[in-house]
Amino acid sequence: MQDLVSIIMPSYNSSKYIARSIESILSQTYQHWELLITDDNSNDETWEILQRYAAQDFRVHVFKMSTNRGPAHARNYSIEQARGRYIAFCDSDDCWLPMKLEKQVELMQQKDCALSYSSYFTCSEAGEVNGIVMAPPQLTLKDMKHDNKIGCLTAIYDTRKCGKMFMPTMRKRQDWALLLNIMKKHPVAYGITLPMAVYRLREFSVSHSKFSLIKYNAQVYREVFDYSTFHSYAYLFGIFMPTYFSKCVQTMIDTHRYKNLWTKAVP
Repeated sequence: MQDLVSIIMPSYNSSKYIARSIESILSQTYQHWELLITDDNSNDETWEILQRYAAQDFRVHVFKMSTNRGPAHARNYSIEQARGRYIAFCDSDDCWLPMKLEKQVELMQQKDCALSYSSYFTCSEAGEVNGIVMAPPQLTLKDMKHDNKIGCLTAIYDTRKCGKMFMPTMRKRQDWALLLNIMKKHPVAYGITLPMAVYRLREFSVSHSKFSLIKYNAQVYREVFDYSTFHSYAYLFGIFMPTYFSKCVQTMIDTHRYKNLWTKAVP
């Protein structure tokens, strides 16, 4: 019997993209999953779309927040309802490739690990694949403390090893904080180097402007490691920023090197 995977998807005014995201879950070769979508009080047609999918497939469960509270609260509500051994994440404008769950669950069983991830493609808001972010085969807590090297849309954690872990209710960077908290318990994570997902770069997304995230990156160090404000910013500018810019350069190199893989992505 396959272990159940609970897929966590927050939504907010996602009517333009969410059908594609849900279809990518329905297309998984690993079929023992539940999709829990908590809508953050959208005012477009998102809720109607969600209700249609929930009526069509018993594995799709939809919930709606009474007020807009942000993606961390929406994700946490879904995590509270989750019944699966594994918790996975896919945002409402991203999508997965068909073999993602199958390959990652297989890897986690082989490695007996608490956390896994994969490489992923990036695409424009219009859906044109334009880059690739390569994942290393292994990451330590120290690696992740230097800079977030895991795309949340690829992350899966095992509740049997670390219990249910919730997103800190920060406005931004809560995904990195969650992964760090998991790795404080289990300091090694394993990755699949083949791209298993597609991340959509949107002009007005919460994480689009990296420079606007500086204060939230510092907040992660304060909340996760209990650093002082001075220590947080010293670590941010002394270690995080150089590591981040090095990663950006490597991503540009990898995007050119692995361009032939792009045709396999379906944004």
